[in-house]
Amino acid sequence: MSYITVNEEKCVKCGLCVKECPVYVLKMGENGPLENPIATCNACGHCVAVCPNTAIDNEKAPLAQQVDVKDIPKLNEQQAEYFLRSRRAIRNYQDKPVSRELLLKLVDIARMAPTASNSQDISFIVVENKLLLEKATEITIQMLENSPFKVQLKNTINSYRDDGVDSIFHGAPNLIIATANKDFPHGRNNAISCLTYLELYAPSLGLGSFWAGMFEHCASAEGSPLLELFNISEEKKVVGAVMVGYPKYRYRRLVDRNPLDVTFID
Repeated sequence: MSYITVNEEKCVKCGLCVKECPVYVLKMGENGPLENPIATCNACGHCVAVCPNTAIDNEKAPLAQQVDVKDIPKLNEQQAEYFLRSRRAIRNYQDKPVSRELLLKLVDIARMAPTASNSQDISFIVVENKLLLEKATEITIQMLENSPFKVQLKNTINSYRDDGVDSIFHGAPNLIIATANKDFPHGRNNAISCLTYLELYAPSLGLGSFWAGMFEHCASAEGSPLLELFNISEEKKVVGAVMVGYPKYRYRRLVDRNPLDVTFID
């Protein structure tokens, strides 16, 4: 089946689409690019995005859905550095739910993240029910109490049991769970990419986020009761989870990291 069409009147045969195709779907013909019948398009959209004359279209990455970047302002070097460094893991949240509109914006930007071979295939569950999160906290604590790591997690468990301190979701009003099919090999890596996009985007909406690592560890266990709690099918696995909410406090400075450790090989 042919996915790619070329407007021969617009095509100047520059060959950029052919050079940029990562899976060698295209080759240059006498009248412009042609599809290679033995290659499979991975829908990355490079061919459509790189064409200087909008001469090529691809059903898997339609030209009509692409955004022209010529008028989009670019961050300068310092702005980009400060933007990346200003993201912080938020462990204290306001008692205020996030609107569904903003939650949708978060997962919509997450789906734009780069994935292995453009495989994507990550689904999202957005939890808005605070009572469900409280149940998930209790189940997670129970599972940690019966895990090989219960000694290392003694403070987390005791602070919850003795003082009601939630170290699982930190009082966040919302949780975003990334899932993939059990037999999908790139689920975890793709989820990391997607949820990193989400985390970087969140502050622009006034939101903060934090990886729910202990929940994810327990939810990814075979037969975990957390799967039933969130109605996750047996064919799916949890590959990532991030809590989201409005930060309770404001960070006023950019924090440094360990000294750079780098080796150049000339």
